[in-house]
Amino acid sequence: MSTPTATHYRDEQLFMEDLPLADIAAAVGTPVYVYSKAYITQQITSLQAAFARTPLRIHYSVKANSNLAILALLRDLGAGFDIVSSGELHRVLAAGGDSSTIVFSGVGKQVEE
Repeated sequence: MSTPTATHYRDEQLFMEDLPLADIAAAVGTPVYVYSKAYITQQITSLQAAFARTPLRIHYSVKANSNLAILALLRDLGAGFDIVSSGELHRVLAAGGDSSTIVFSGVGKQVEE
């Protein structure tokens, strides 16, 4: 069984979904981060399906990527968030995250946090 991926080669050109990555690089320059909404959705949906009989919520570690669009997508897919700082809290809330879906973990917290 092969690992699903968002990228593939077509005519010796690297694509993400149906977009040639060289075209994106030419339009906006490099370095550039490009994310696949379809791939992220597929992965979250697969995890949710795998644990469908277990009452749980998937929590995304904001430390891994705090891009507001990615956080909003994950929120829309039903994910919660794992944060370790007030800065990460502000990002999740800015992306429309619900504070009841946030796990605030880590050591060395200030009283304000």
